[in-house]
Amino acid sequence: MKRVTMADVAKYAGVSKSTISQYLNGRFDYMSEETRVKIGQAVKDLNYRPNMVARSLKQKSSTTIGVIVANILHVFSTQVIRAIEDFCHQRGFHVIVCNADDQPEKEKKYIEMLKAKQVDGIIAFPTGDNVELYQQLLDEGYPLVFMDRIVKELKVDTILLDNEEAARLAAETLLQGGYKHIAMISPPLLEQVTPRVERVNAFQESIQKMGQQHPEVSLITGKISTIYEKLDTLFQKDKHPDAIFAINDRVLHEVLSFLSRRNIQIPDDVAMINVDDVSFADFYNPPLTTISQPAFDMGKKAAEILFAVILKEKTDRHPETMRFKPILVRRKSC
Repeated sequence: MKRVTMADVAKYAGVSKSTISQYLNGRFDYMSEETRVKIGQAVKDLNYRPNMVARSLKQKSSTTIGVIVANILHVFSTQVIRAIEDFCHQRGFHVIVCNADDQPEKEKKYIEMLKAKQVDGIIAFPTGDNVELYQQLLDEGYPLVFMDRIVKELKVDTILLDNEEAARLAAETLLQGGYKHIAMISPPLLEQVTPRVERVNAFQESIQKMGQQHPEVSLITGKISTIYEKLDTLFQKDKHPDAIFAINDRVLHEVLSFLSRRNIQIPDDVAMINVDDVSFADFYNPPLTTISQPAFDMGKKAAEILFAVILKEKTDRHPETMRFKPILVRRKSC
């Protein structure tokens, strides 16, 4: 089937190619309403689709950015993506979302794919293992923003939660409840996964500041698939926890599944608090006390910074690490 070209549309509408180009780029200042309607009808009748590759080469912009997330199953990740997509849509940009599954090799392939597609910039939740590749992008002047994780070797604008404050809020809330034995549940503590390390360390420090009177803390870490079994072992002990701190939403799902199957009641048998204000938190029985990340604000900020670099609005700025304040949402689980 013959591809419809701009010249075909111009001939059908009885105008020049330059007028068609102005129409497609939204430049209507010197175009009559009659001409706009005529071109619109021609585009519709011929089912014309602009050649985006040729257009991007001419304009030196693909009007597309890439977002590489560590794990798209996290509530935080999906909310950030939505905020970025909303911001880009308002500016006529498209978003390609890539899920790296915290696998450096997968992340590497996505970086190379996005670069080959000539996206105008990348927002990434980095794995921490592709430092050289990201540095190459920076050396080439490629617009880049990191989300949720710090890579110490790279000077990149980075957006993340004030994880120490989030952990402190969790510790203070449980201390106020007078609990004696707290289980803190986390995925594997990997140095490159900034939120996990910061939250665990800050929570332990906040508890220890109580001195000799501080409650016992049992730290459970491991792959999500192992959390249930480890909780089962912990709760079979005579002095099992009377409170749980889940450091993210995926851990929370495993904890709630365990408590439900074991018929352990919240908050009568064990109190519950977690980071990430999951959608079901306010209608779970009982409603869950959570520490919310302002994910939409964080995603919007990341997009704003990326666009400032893409559009070269501030050529003298230096990369910053920006932390957003967590919000304690008190409900009835502790």
